[in-house]
Amino acid sequence: MDFNIVAWVYLGMIIGFIAGYVTCLILGGSKIEDLQSENKHLIFVRESLKEEIFRLDNQAKPKPRKKRNLKVKSLKVGD
Repeated sequence: MDFNIVAWVYLGMIIGFIAGYVTCLILGGSKIEDLQSENKHLIFVRESLKEEIFRLDNQAKPKPRKKRNLKVKSLKVGD
């Protein structure tokens, strides 16, 4: 009689382990897919930002403005 109860307990543990493992796989599968899609998006954003930084670093500097040659007219102080 005792062996029969122990056998049912072990059988229940094995079935429970298998059911729990399958449940974890089903619930965890969607999270893994979400993380993989987020990872691909972040890689895309990183590459875009690298290209933008490279583009901004390689821009030519603007040409300086030419100085105006204004002649100062004589100013009279105190008139």
